[in-house]
Amino acid sequence: MTDQDALELAARLAARAAAAINAVRAAGFAVERKGDDSPVTEADRIAEALIVEGLREATPGLPVVAEEEVAAGIVTAPAARFWLVDPLDGTKEFARGLNEFAVCIGLVAAGRPVLGVLALPATGEVFGGLVAPRQAWKQQGEAGERLPIAARPMPAGGAVLLDSRSHPNPRRMAEWLADRRLKLDRVQPMGSAMKFARIAEGAADVAPRLGPTMEWDTAAGQALLEAAGGRVLGEDGAPLRYGKPGWRNGGFVAEGRR
Repeated sequence: MTDQDALELAARLAARAAAAINAVRAAGFAVERKGDDSPVTEADRIAEALIVEGLREATPGLPVVAEEEVAAGIVTAPAARFWLVDPLDGTKEFARGLNEFAVCIGLVAAGRPVLGVLALPATGEVFGGLVAPRQAWKQQGEAGERLPIAARPMPAGGAVLLDSRSHPNPRRMAEWLADRRLKLDRVQPMGSAMKFARIAEGAADVAPRLGPTMEWDTAAGQALLEAAGGRVLGEDGAPLRYGKPGWRNGGFVAEGRR
């Protein structure tokens, strides 16, 4: 399977998972707690089962690392190429009735994300990105036309900064802004990997995450943003890498064109 084929597969599965999440939302759902006290719902589990089954059937030679499986103690070793899946990123926002949640499917090769798909169930948008040969697109609905997208250069009038809705840290954000001397137009709270999509399409400019995340939170978004001309840098100033022990990232900054 080529990377282009893999991108199409991820896009189909993400759209199906988004439809399943919307069905659970319409029917109503309970919120449970995992061992780390983070929330989980029926929508997370149904979407993950759909995605994981589809990936394993179509690409049996590629390991799949998925958030809820890891939480259940299912350990998958990293490989030269493997899938990273967050079936419902932004469960906190989903549980609160907000529209800021996403389906994330990324493919990693040699420690770097090579393609990613983000589906936004509440809006019907699907975003896809292939790092090489570079392509990034947005589609409205499963049958909608795919339109090319690109991250924008930092606006002269000031950046639109997307701050974490569920994990704000005003003190550290003030320190980060002082160090960067970044001119701002406005700060907009936003949940989930939706932030990567908004920067990739040129609707925002930068999203600092000043605390730890997991690799399935970022792989798809990083691939999408790099495909659109942006970048995702870790605390060491280098692009995030994948297959780390425990699948854990430190903080990072996602940004558009520099």
